[in-house]
This record gives sequence, C-alpha cells and structure tokens, in this order.
Amino acid sequence: MADPYSTLGVARGASEADIKKAYRKLAKELHPDRNKDNPKAAERFSQVTGAYDLLTDKEKRARFDRGEIDADGNPTSPFGAGFGGARGGGGGGGAGGFRSQGFDVGGDGVDMSDIFEGLFGGRGGGGGGFASGFGRRQPPPRGANVAYRLRVPFVDAAALVPQRITLGDGKTIDLKLSPGVEDGTQMRLSGKGEAGQGGAGDAIVTIEIVPHRFFVREGDDVRLDLPVTLVEAVKGGPVKVPTVEKPVMLTIPAGSTSGKVLRLKGKGFHRKGGGRGDQLVTLMVDVPAGDAALQQFVESWHGGGNPREAMGV
Repeated sequence: MADPYSTLGVARGASEADIKKAYRKLAKELHPDRNKDNPKAAERFSQVTGAYDLLTDKEKRARFDRGEIDADGNPTSPFGAGFGGARGGGGGGGAGGFRSQGFDVGGDGVDMSDIFEGLFGGRGGGGGGFASGFGRRQPPPRGANVAYRLRVPFVDAAALVPQRITLGDGKTIDLKLSPGVEDGTQMRLSGKGEAGQGGAGDAIVTIEIVPHRFFVREGDDVRLDLPVTLVEAVKGGPVKVPTVEKPVMLTIPAGSTSGKVLRLKGKGFHRKGGGRGDQLVTLMVDVPAGDAALQQFVESWHGGGNPREAMGV
C-alpha cells in the first residue's frame, strides 16, 4: 500500500480529526455502492480504509513514523540501509570487499560464507553475536485487511441489535454492535481478512446508520415530533408513543401546545460509559381542515386572548 498520509491526502503531522474528516470525504466518494461499474474505485476505497485504520491506531502510526513497519502494518526489513551502501576504495577491502556500519566485510582472506552462515542460521561459530544483531529473519507477511461497509437500521443501532454480515469467503457472522456506535464507527474482525503466510488479515467494518423516517438522533438522545389531536392537547391524558424498541404510553398534560417537549428516560442510544440517552418528544397539535363543528365552535369562542402580546404586537 502507498504512504497512508498520501493516500488520505493529509500532512504527516495531521491531527486525528483531520484524518477522520479526510477519510469520510474519500469514503463517501469511493463507496462501492456509488461506483458499481468502477472496480478501481472499490480498490481505492479499500486502500483509503486501510490507511485510515493505520493512522488512527496511535501505536501503529508511531511505529510507521519511526520506520518500524510499512504501510500494510508489516515489519520493515531488519537490514534497513545497513548492507546497502557498497563503497569502493580506501580501507584495503580490494575489489571484492565492501564496507558497512563501520566494519569491513570481504577481501583479504575473509571467508564470506562463514559470515553469511552465521547471519542466516547455518554454522554457529564466532559470528553468533553478529548474527543475533542482524540475522533476524523478517516474519512472513499477514494477509491484507478487507474493508466492508455495513448499513444498520436506525432502531437497531439504538437498541444494539446484532447485525448479520456476509464476508468475502461467503461465511456469515452476527456482529455485536458496541455502545456509542455512530455513523462512521469502525469495527475490527480479527483474522477475517485475506489469507497470508503469516496469518489472515483483519476485516474492517465501517458502520453506516440508515436515517429513520421520524426518529432523529441528537447525541445519545432520540428526538420525535409527535402529532396529537386538539382534544388530546386540551384535555390531556395518555397516548401511545413509538420508541426505538416498542411503543410506550406517555401522559400529555392538559392544556399542552405545539412545541412542548416531554422526556422518556432511557429510550435513546446506549452510551459508551454505560446507561442510555433519552427520547425527547415534541408535541405537534394537529388541527384538521374542513371540520364544520370545529369551525362553528371557533367562531362562537371568544377566549384565548392575545398569545403574541409579549412580543409587542
């Protein structure tokens, strides 16, 4: 994978908020659902998700910045630049020798086979200390991570209903949602990515919460505009109200007006630290059109005063 900073289009010292903003913008543009006829977009989407995954993991990002791992999260070569600088002349190495890390190797009677036997695990000999410092073999690479996008119904996200997801190998699993889940939350399924010599990669699942037709999320709370009849508003009394799990009874105070907010405790989203948000119910008095009896009553009723008096009109 290319440099994760370049993949997301952010500076090397970018904040986590900048990285998240860049990822969301690119993920929206490259999402497979919006690019069904463009396989390159799907590949780019996977790269962007992988870059985001690495840079939002503080430990991995620090290791990448220090050059300890590559953009795929695999350890970099243990030799680094140590053996790459073959330089001729000055040191008596002759035409067959080369210099590295301040010592000469080869030339003038040095048995190259002895050195590399010690490096790569053949004969022990006196090169054991040298081999222990530079002779570690790079572990086999893990398989690539695989990005998934999971659309979760609003009420399922609020109630933490497990979601069934089909992986690339055709297997299905029930994914348990975590408290505090929100649009853009990423969940890691260890070992559910592509196979590799060093083990399988991970599946990175990005949650997309589907908007609801009458519920609206506000932090951990859920808002609902509830239509009520004129009689229910004037007389008050219990009415049935939908919630993200099941309908409950809510008592409306007598003389309620449109805009009055009532609270149903613990009927919102599950919080990360425990507990749940509330459901905030805004009453909306529904006045029917063309009701002759109501029209006759209003024409003969002289109450109500001036509700705009406090506004100076």
